Amino acid sequence: MGPDQHVDEFDEDYGPDDDTPPYWFAGQHLPEHARKMGLNHSVPDGALLDFAGSLDATKPLHRITAWVLLVVFGLPVVFAIMRIFVAFT
Repeated sequence: MGPDQHVDEFDEDYGPDDDTPPYWFAGQHLPEHARKMGLNHSVPDGALLDFAGSLDATKPLHRITAWVLLVVFGLPVVFAIMRIFVAFT
């Protein structure tokens, strides 16, 4: 540490300081390929990916939330397949 830098005597974090945002900030749970596609937490698809990526499988409420999301996004597909099946029978 140089002579022109201020030292905080109450600082308990002795690790190096970096400019990365904390993990709880929005957009930190997006997969790398989603970021390469240009998705971030401010667009609907990116926000959904960020939300789903922040779910923790060890917490029961998060597991329930994941199942609800699966049902919500899976039912339209099931209904579309049923409509196609009924149309051809």
